[in-house]
Formats: sequence, C-alpha cells, structure tokens
Amino acid sequence: QVQVVQTGGGSVQDGGSLTLSCDVTGAPFSTYAMGWFRQAPGKGRQFVAAIDRKGTNTAYDGSVEGRFIISREKTGITVFLQMNSLKPEDTAVYYCAKDRGSIISREAQGYDAWGQGTQVTVSS
Repeated sequence: QVQVVQTGGGSVQDGGSLTLSCDVTGAPFSTYAMGWFRQAPGKGRQFVAAIDRKGTNTAYDGSVEGRFIISREKTGITVFLQMNSLKPEDTAVYYCAKDRGSIISREAQGYDAWGQGTQVTVSS
C-alpha cells in the first residue's frame, strides 16, 4: 500500500522561507513523478510544482516559478519543496502527491496517492 507522509510547514512572515518534505513508501520511488499542490480557503486544488522520476525535469505554476524549488532524493524516498520569498497569497494547505506514471502532470487526476496536507501561513 502506497503511503505519502508530509512534514514541514508552519507560519512565516512575508518574504520568509519554508521547506516541505514528503516521504513515499510502498512503491519503487524512482519509477514515478511527484508533485505538489495547494488549496487555499474557498478555492480548488491548484498545481504548484512537479518533478519527473529521475529528477531531471521540473515544472512550476507561474505564480511560484523563480521562488519555489522542487527536488527529490536520487536514492531515498523523499521529495522536497523549498519555498522562498513567500507571500501572503501563498497561504494554503499544501499536498504532496505521487503521479500515476513517470511523466510530469499538472492535473490532480494524474496523481493516485496524496499526503495528508500541511498548512502554510504567510503573514504580511
């Protein structure tokens, strides 16, 4: 059974940084892409970033490109989302997700296992 467990998150001031981590067990880590999504109050789940199975290619939503960095361990089971220059509009619950395949997807339907979510709050 695949399990996706997130750590990190919390509260930070405008311009601050946070790093989220996500461990995936129950499936060979190097065989699938991984992604991060977020959901703000009253809004739908939004794509944030994704990385392919080898860690070679990444994709970002335009709202976070240049500020967030997604990475993954080559031999471990962890995916990271480093968030810099955070803004109040980045406030949301963040979700880590395992892709159904090895190619990056920007759609939630492309993912088949999700973490429990972690709150990120950015105050002005």
